[in-house]
Amino acid sequence: MKATGIVRRIDDLGRVVIPKEIRRTMRIREGDPLEIYTDRDGEVIFKKYSPIGELHEFATEYAETLQKTSGMPIFICDRDAIIAVSGASKREYLDRKISRSLEQIIDSRTLYQRDSGKETIALTDDGGHYVSCAMPIIAEGDLTGAIISGWQYDSPTSDKLADAVESKLIQTAGMFLGKQMES
Repeated sequence: MKATGIVRRIDDLGRVVIPKEIRRTMRIREGDPLEIYTDRDGEVIFKKYSPIGELHEFATEYAETLQKTSGMPIFICDRDAIIAVSGASKREYLDRKISRSLEQIIDSRTLYQRDSGKETIALTDDGGHYVSCAMPIIAEGDLTGAIISGWQYDSPTSDKLADAVESKLIQTAGMFLGKQMES
């Protein structure tokens, strides 16, 4: 654990303000759920809670099935990091932070499909695979993540554009995962 040197007092209602710098660095947004842990040494630890992370095994199996059916690399992420990968290196992508551009796609709450006029959007800040099509996963009105079909820039399909079938497949998958989280 890393000390920040920042001290905050608890108010009369038991609230503590998390400083803006920490919220920005940790990508904590207003309304984000935080899980609270305690240990024997008296430490209180706040950890971002990922509702879709609870479905990790299901998400992994779903990504594998979708990848086998479509032949495209499939990625499932929460609002911060990739939680399931199929058709690409798990070691390279699993638990990696998503790019700011992908975060904006999730925040848009709409299907993204790469068209000829759109910029190339990296899955992570490191590059590698790029977003061909992405559908935010919405459960009970809350954004929980996205399902993404990807492509690799140095592959034979380096200028890949999303087609109608791919878009419908990813859109359906995103809606299905959202419904799974609600039940």
